[in-house]
Amino acid sequence: MDHNPLFLCLIILCLPSVCVFAQTKSNITVGESFTAGDGNSTWVISPSGDFAFGFQPLAGNNDQFLLSIWYAKIPNTTIVWYANGDNPAPKGSKVQLTAAQGLVLTSSNGGDLWKPDSIGGGTVALGALNDLGNFVLEDSTSKSLWETFKKPRDTMLPSQILEKAGKLSSRRSEADFSQGRFQLLLQDDGNLVMHSINLPSEYANENYYESGTVESNTSSPGFQLVFNKSGALYILRENNETYSLGINVSSSQFYLRAVLNFDGVFTLYQHPKTSFGNETWTSLWSHPDDICTATLVSTDSGVCGYNSICYLGDDSRPTCQCPTGYSLLDPKDPYGSCKPDFIQGCKEDELSGGNDLYELEVLTNVDWPLADSVLQRPFTEQQCRQACMEDCMCSVAIFRLGDSCWKKKWPLSNGRFDTSLDGGKALIKVRKDNSTLFGPPAPPIIKRKNQDTLVLVGSVLLGGSALINLIFFSFIYQLLKKLKNVNQSDSDVKTNLRCFTYKELEEATNGFKEELGRGAFGVVYKGTINMGLSPIHIAVKRLNNFVLKEIEKEFKNEVKVISQTYHKNLVRLLGFCEEGAEKLLVYEYMSNGTLASLLFNDVKPSWNLRQRIAFEIARGLVYLHEDCSTQIIHCDIKPQNILLDDCFNARISDFGLAKLLNINQSRTNTGIRGTKGYVALEWFKNMPITTKVDVYSFGVLLLEIICCRRSVDMEAENEEKAILTDWAYDYYTEGCIEALVEQDEEALEDKKKLEKLVMIAIWCVQEDPTLRPTMRKVVQMLEGVSEVFYPPPESP
Repeated sequence: MDHNPLFLCLIILCLPSVCVFAQTKSNITVGESFTAGDGNSTWVISPSGDFAFGFQPLAGNNDQFLLSIWYAKIPNTTIVWYANGDNPAPKGSKVQLTAAQGLVLTSSNGGDLWKPDSIGGGTVALGALNDLGNFVLEDSTSKSLWETFKKPRDTMLPSQILEKAGKLSSRRSEADFSQGRFQLLLQDDGNLVMHSINLPSEYANENYYESGTVESNTSSPGFQLVFNKSGALYILRENNETYSLGINVSSSQFYLRAVLNFDGVFTLYQHPKTSFGNETWTSLWSHPDDICTATLVSTDSGVCGYNSICYLGDDSRPTCQCPTGYSLLDPKDPYGSCKPDFIQGCKEDELSGGNDLYELEVLTNVDWPLADSVLQRPFTEQQCRQACMEDCMCSVAIFRLGDSCWKKKWPLSNGRFDTSLDGGKALIKVRKDNSTLFGPPAPPIIKRKNQDTLVLVGSVLLGGSALINLIFFSFIYQLLKKLKNVNQSDSDVKTNLRCFTYKELEEATNGFKEELGRGAFGVVYKGTINMGLSPIHIAVKRLNNFVLKEIEKEFKNEVKVISQTYHKNLVRLLGFCEEGAEKLLVYEYMSNGTLASLLFNDVKPSWNLRQRIAFEIARGLVYLHEDCSTQIIHCDIKPQNILLDDCFNARISDFGLAKLLNINQSRTNTGIRGTKGYVALEWFKNMPITTKVDVYSFGVLLLEIICCRRSVDMEAENEEKAILTDWAYDYYTEGCIEALVEQDEEALEDKKKLEKLVMIAIWCVQEDPTLRPTMRKVVQMLEGVSEVFYPPPESP
């Protein structure tokens, strides 16, 4: 029989895969063992291949391993159960299945690392990993003696049930699987609760979340927390009624997992089962809605450490930030406590001999609610400032409600950013210098990238030899000389942003290969970089060379300002790079591109989506104009600068960069009537530039959102349609606003709202800036809280 050589080669090439497939198994029998770090991580795999059980190395440490279960088909390892989180297994450790104790994990020297607490008094015959992700120990009759589903860690999977007194415990951090600070517990009274615990004890603080599923006159108590195989997560009551925790999702197309995250947020995640490429886990719902304001615990720091500030992200997950003048107690723990970088105390202040020791840093909508020492009312802001400055025990004063001053003392707990504070100010007391009054002054700090190098410059002991002194001073001189050039070229941008190297960003963008867009400020490239356990997509803005001339100080100042902004409708700045002539900004990546690509397309987005996007943009501008610590005028609001995230939420980009451009570079002169397009008349009349220029641009943008057409269309069939603002005003005054949305049935059915939005837009594009509303007024009109003045002026 003749054999095709190519066919034989293909068979030979396939043999290793066949062998590997043949070696995979779902069951293990008594006596079998598996060693950590022997080159293969998987001991057993579920029949479907969805889950694997074995040893996973800890992030950043290939000599420490976790006995765990994870998704086998997802490239980025996602662990759903782990045995030895508090006691990682060194390389060479072994897990063995025994008849009397079940799984036994021992180190290479024979010491016990972990074993099940109880196997029900039976004799183990085998262990099996099923397609649900549940590892089960069975006896010879296939009776279950122990299973991971009944001993969960921080994760629940479909088909898993949590009985009364059952709990999930968070891990310490994303990469640290030891016991964390948060617990989810189904109490004996049927109430599902979440609380923090005071490690290393098990003392539970007050609940920051409760389902309320306790017995009452109208309902029976909760009985089980059920995550059924169809993807529904609910509390089952004793009368078989259900209390849903969130939306139901099909588990046939998606992997699902419910996780008590290390930051105390209980979240349902989904991941597509097919087409693995750049897909990531996305959150579907979470509890509580706002962990920053939920963890109001008098005996704990809150979700962030003491003296820290909690900011809520769009995914309902928190980030923590130290205020100005403070730094992390443990630089490796971004969720930990912050320490003051200065000396403050009554004795130190008394010995200073002067009163001008401190200055007040101001943060808007920030509070530490449970650290009050005294409330003073009625007080003006100036009185509040003075009261804190004159009180040696006051570390922060909160001025709110127009006449109320809360003085606070260390440690500050439950810090949070909260827009419901209505512009309340946190006045943070920071020492002008960071020296102590006892002993000699602190040594100067010579700053280098990614580290602070302390160089001690002072007198050498008087009793030393002249030669030693000479060698000492020579060494100091050479060291200072070497560091001088480094210091001169280094960035002194004092933020909590990550400082990337140019090489990192060059590699992350594959040599700046994939361009996402370009504009007056520079070119934006797509990249992927590790920030935590797994890689994330980023957008890297490489600023144009003409922008970079003579803006060293401005660049640092603007980066600092942008880093202090945090709002759900702003694109978040993750970091920056400043090396020589290269200046780059690193933003979170927005998967659905620009608003321009959504609007100016063959298919119009839904009317409801367009209204929501308009409202979100307006809300973001209110934050920039009024709510962030430093007022920011965007100066370049247009569809290309509005990005859309995974859920088509509007996010404003390029804010804070206008000051890096000369005034001529920040204009967008279309050449038609000289003042149309997105640019307000002030730019051309040497008038003061205020927030009203953004109001004008928003009005133009709002008309584009309504009509799904560009503000200037030189290819329009009728010349009267070339300028959108003129065309819209003409049709509005003629009572023909239906023509603005043409055959958009959704918009036409909502004619009252359509007319209202057109009126708001016309008010915004008035040539006289004093006639334009503020963005806060615009939001109020969009919400229906404030009436739209009728009619708008005769001409925009």
